Amino acid sequence: MSHIVVLGSTNMDLVTFVEKAPQRGETVTGREFRTIPGGKGANQAVAAARAGATVSMIGAVGNDAFGTRLRTTLEQAGVDTGRLRTTEGDSGTAHIVVDDHGGNAIVVIPAANGTVDHLTPGDEELIASADALLLQLEIPLGAVLAGALTARAHGVRTILTPAPAQPLPVDLLNATDLLLPNEHEVATLTGRTDPRTAALALLDEVPEVVVTLGAAGCLYAARGAEPLTVPAPEVTAVDTTGAGDTFAGTLAVALAEGRPMPDALAWAAAASALSVQRPGASESMPQRPEIDAQFTS
Repeated sequence: MSHIVVLGSTNMDLVTFVEKAPQRGETVTGREFRTIPGGKGANQAVAAARAGATVSMIGAVGNDAFGTRLRTTLEQAGVDTGRLRTTEGDSGTAHIVVDDHGGNAIVVIPAANGTVDHLTPGDEELIASADALLLQLEIPLGAVLAGALTARAHGVRTILTPAPAQPLPVDLLNATDLLLPNEHEVATLTGRTDPRTAALALLDEVPEVVVTLGAAGCLYAARGAEPLTVPAPEVTAVDTTGAGDTFAGTLAVALAEGRPMPDALAWAAAASALSVQRPGASESMPQRPEIDAQFTS
């Protein structure tokens, strides 16, 4: 089995389901409210574990009820939480509005995630043992850079999801093997709205870029090769929350197992398509047999 390490966030998602998201100053009536374990780091960890990898999580939760549930959820998915520390105070939360078209708007409160600003003893050894390190931007940038540099020093592939969208320092980009933005994030990074043009521009800093395009699939660009577009299966979306994290976690597993990039992207797209047909983030992520069945269908 491949070994994936995730350095990132854990949040409790506070999800409201509505027909139409409210505009500024508007009040609407929702039909359902749920608390769902999430956070981009934890989501990617769960996705990778369900896709068949051995997964370890580095991060932090608070010493509140949310923290207990977040840790339990990861462990039930098969994720090793030995490096998931507990801090005084609140766990991170994400406040999510999901509309009837499957779209969402999200406000993240970092809380305990904000304490993950450096690597602690044992983190480097764990990263060095991995086949891939998954990174995102819901913890302080200093820890993300430290993780990427540690992975680079030990020859471990780094896969960075640059979300929430923000400009990134060159030293982090240079320590990244595969950058995995969506259309909004790649535009923020480059100032270019065309995904292909933006992806090609990023190859000056990183060797490989995958831009996720939602229902249109994804675009892959690498130095010395023609860009490749991989379509997504046609499905009816119920909730797109966590779809990108499903894609990232599953893609990391596929690459760690040695799949060629086109097959790895198609396999990850199959997993993401399954996830959007169910509500929630981590709850919606498919098991490996489901992914294999969708991939071959």
